[in-house]
Amino acid sequence: MPRLRPALLLLSVACLCLTACSPRYNWREASDNGAHFVVLLPAKPASVTRPVDLDGPKVDMSMTAAEVDGLTFAVGTAELPDAAAANRALEAMRTALLNNIGGQPQGAPLWPGKTTGLARTLDLDARGVSRGRPLRLVARLAVRERRVYQILIVGEEKAFTEENIETFFSSFKPT
Repeated sequence: MPRLRPALLLLSVACLCLTACSPRYNWREASDNGAHFVVLLPAKPASVTRPVDLDGPKVDMSMTAAEVDGLTFAVGTAELPDAAAANRALEAMRTALLNNIGGQPQGAPLWPGKTTGLARTLDLDARGVSRGRPLRLVARLAVRERRVYQILIVGEEKAFTEENIETFFSSFKPT
């Protein structure tokens, strides 16, 4: 019996080490069903499509998102009737995102990642409160021809890291 205890202790320590080494962020390539973009998400994504009003006709916006450690990483995309409507939609998306967290923008951030091929981008860093919970929102809103993109991370301030912001925003590529 005394030999069994050291073996059990060794097994317990090995399991603890494996658990400590397992990544919480399991980055994987993801895209929307229409393949309008490719991005790295930190967990298995879920997708939803719903009608939204982006300062004009209602359009279907598809969202692909994953959640880890109190942070939601998401990319939304919608196609507008024309490029002018897509440009107007950026301000509508900005307003809606700020309203969702009761937030105020903080400075003029410039998130990592290429913006080549995008007609216009708007980067956002905001703090607010939703359901009594303080939140931070980092987002890039972008236009490419008639398509708009909403690339964002939202969650508790303490859960954000520069590495996660860098990985997520740098990986986004419209297709």
